Amino acid sequence: MDAPRGIGSFVVWDYVVFAAMLLISAAIGIYYAFAGGGQQSSKEFLMGGRRMTAVPVALSLTASFMSAVTVLGSPSEVYRFGAIYSIFAITYFFVVVISAEIFLPVFYKLGITSTYEYLELRFNKYVRLCGTVLFIVETILYTGIVIYAPALALNQVTGFHLWGAVVATGVVCTFYCTLGGLKAVIWTDVFQVGIMVAGFLCVIIQSVVTEGGISTILNDAYNGGRLNFWNFNPNPLQRHTFWTIIIGGTFTWASIYGVNQSQVQRYISCKSRFQAKMSLYINLLGLWVILVCSVLCGLALYSRYHDCDPWTAKKISAPDQLMPYLVLDILQDYPGLPGLFVACAYSGTLSTVSSSINALAAVTVEDLIKPHFRPLSERSLSWVSQGMSLLFGALCIGMAALASLMGALLQAALSIFGMVGGPLLGLFSLGILVPFANSIGALAGLLAGFVVSLWVGIGAQLYPPLPESTMPLSLETYGCNSTYNGTNWMTTTEMPFSTSAFQVHNVERTPLMDNWYSLSYLYFSTLGTFVTLFTGMLISLPTGGRKQNIDHRFLLTKEDFLSNFDVFKKKKHILSYKSHPVEDGGTDNPAFNHVELNFTDQSGKIKGTRL
Repeated sequence: MDAPRGIGSFVVWDYVVFAAMLLISAAIGIYYAFAGGGQQSSKEFLMGGRRMTAVPVALSLTASFMSAVTVLGSPSEVYRFGAIYSIFAITYFFVVVISAEIFLPVFYKLGITSTYEYLELRFNKYVRLCGTVLFIVETILYTGIVIYAPALALNQVTGFHLWGAVVATGVVCTFYCTLGGLKAVIWTDVFQVGIMVAGFLCVIIQSVVTEGGISTILNDAYNGGRLNFWNFNPNPLQRHTFWTIIIGGTFTWASIYGVNQSQVQRYISCKSRFQAKMSLYINLLGLWVILVCSVLCGLALYSRYHDCDPWTAKKISAPDQLMPYLVLDILQDYPGLPGLFVACAYSGTLSTVSSSINALAAVTVEDLIKPHFRPLSERSLSWVSQGMSLLFGALCIGMAALASLMGALLQAALSIFGMVGGPLLGLFSLGILVPFANSIGALAGLLAGFVVSLWVGIGAQLYPPLPESTMPLSLETYGCNSTYNGTNWMTTTEMPFSTSAFQVHNVERTPLMDNWYSLSYLYFSTLGTFVTLFTGMLISLPTGGRKQNIDHRFLLTKEDFLSNFDVFKKKKHILSYKSHPVEDGGTDNPAFNHVELNFTDQSGKIKGTRL
């Protein structure tokens, strides 16, 4: 390769592709705002009327957690730390099984809108309030990062307008969430998953063409030590090893898939429990596809830049910008394709933000408004839900402005989930798995878990772990056309990982920092979960936990597992518990007989309201 040409820049077609993606998303929102008689009730708005089927829900579950943080963060993660990241495939499998077999049965049979309703049923309303507040804080923080991060990375490489992009994505999201409710969120997610895979594929295919075959990419990766799949070091201080990813990763992601409102709300909106479980298992395939794509992109990045790392050469200012840089480097001759990649990153953002906004609205309406303002009609609740969507949309855009002060992406996002998600996962596990846990134990456990998590998490932000434990692999710049004064062969192991604005520099390293604060960020969640569980158990026992008698519906029972095999008995057991009436032609009043039902159905079809 002769002296590399400059990388391309954005042309009109790229903006056209990006705008088209935003417009289609908005159009889906408008469609669901008016389709099927619009959003008559808050249940319709927040739960899609509980009539969703498995496949769109599965794709939607995949989309929400494959945010732009994944699109930009994972490939650069693989580029810097190697393909051990792909061990997450095993983690995802465990997570999906845990969610589908432990949490889903309990939530589904109770027929709840907000997961935190469960906490009140099982413990009391104070526990529910704690859970709700934690969730709202965590989600707004996370959403801010998710909106801001891709905007920043794309802005610095492509010159895509930073705050224009932030506000545009925020507004479009808020727009279709407010108009279309959960149905719009799910269907826009389906469309956005398509765009994300397309964006990844165009990068992978073009890289293979430029580098001359998959084998070249794999050889480069092998020679650069990037194919480090087997690292069985049990040391919990190392950032990514087989064990941190399997154990820590499982807890971190289970707090997202098992108990996070934005995910649970979706699979509870399925028609039947069988569909709900199917949606989780199909979503597993989606997670694997996206993981393979991002690992391949990371290896392609390494293959392209193995002798001239743009980050060390100061061509870009943060690892998150590697992907956009590569895109403009190899796709500059194809106008519109860089735009497709940007659309891919932003689809990730939109899908995550929209699910967060919808979940926040659901939690606020169910946990904060319904219990305190009793006499609200369904219609006014629907309006309140829409108002809440607007409010949270605005809050998240504000949060994005704050996120501009925070450090490295993927880490920050997962740390927030770890710090807050861990104790919450512990709280729900306590309720579902431990019959003798009571509300005193639950509150004490939650508090203890949260304090420990915050202590480690904030400590790690202030005193980032040393390279010995993060173990970045070497990056070389000897192949760049050398404008350096003599020193063109430098390897970067010295660059500190967390570029947080709150970092404390040149302090004496104490054993506390080197051991406790250097814990792998994946273990934050595990730590929080276990501290919560054990404290909860220890305190429940002396405070009369054995004496309470609990309705078995709130616990995981043998029947919940055995009912998986009901499918083979060909009996209609699936909807046997009528926690919600089965809608037959749009009315759930049993006083109507079927003649009248069919009649109302016909008249509805003629007026064109029911689709």
